[in-house]
This record gives sequence, C-alpha cells and structure tokens, in this order.
Amino acid sequence: MQVRTLEALVRRLAATVTITTPSPERAKPRRARQLSEQQVDKLTAAYQAGDTVYDLAERFKINRKTVSDILHRAGVQIRGRLAPDQVDEAVRLYAAGWSLARIGVTLDTTANTVRARLLDRGVRIRDPHGHTR
Repeated sequence: MQVRTLEALVRRLAATVTITTPSPERAKPRRARQLSEQQVDKLTAAYQAGDTVYDLAERFKINRKTVSDILHRAGVQIRGRLAPDQVDEAVRLYAAGWSLARIGVTLDTTANTVRARLLDRGVRIRDPHGHTR
C-alpha cells in the first residue's frame, strides 16, 4: 500500500515539475577603474572645495570607498573624522563644559562624531541637563 501511494505521489510530482532554463552566468567582476594622476588631482581639489564623497563617486564613476581610499592616499583630511589631536581637544572642551554641538562646530564635524570619539576615549557623556550617566 505504501509503495503504491509513493508511486502515485511521484507521478503527481513529475506532472507538476516545470523545466526551467538555467540562469545566465553572472558577469565576472571588473577590475577597479584606475584614475589618472590628473583625475586624482581634480578629485582631491573637488573634495577640498566641498564636494561629497558620494558626489565624486558618481562623477568619476567609481565606488565611494575608492574615493575615500584615494583621498587617504593623497593625505587629505576627511571631513567628519577627527584626528587624534582633535579628539584630545574635544575631550578638553567637553570637560570644560562645552556641548557636543558646540565642539562639533568648532572642529568642523557633527555632534554625533564628537560623542562617538569621546565614548571611544571612555568619557562619560552628560545628559541634556548636565548630569553624567
């Protein structure tokens, strides 16, 4: 009885199976586009003039991470990131009672970036009323 039931199930299954064509092969990864020295100079100048990494990635048709890598290799200070001496200054200013927002404006970054770097240094963050947590 079980064998007949299994055979019937196999026949029904075979009737419902549709043959599909295999999916096309994936495109092979391309080699990263290399920018010329002149393009790197234009990219760094545009970033220093205020263009974002995302704008530059679109303009030069490269990944935003590649833009960041190029800027790092060129020795360009990335906006929003704080150098170790800037973090030292942020710690000093915060201890002096400055707000995260005020420090961010002073160091040309965001309050969230300042907060993250202070936490990295083990600084206890005050609540909006000035009490440490």
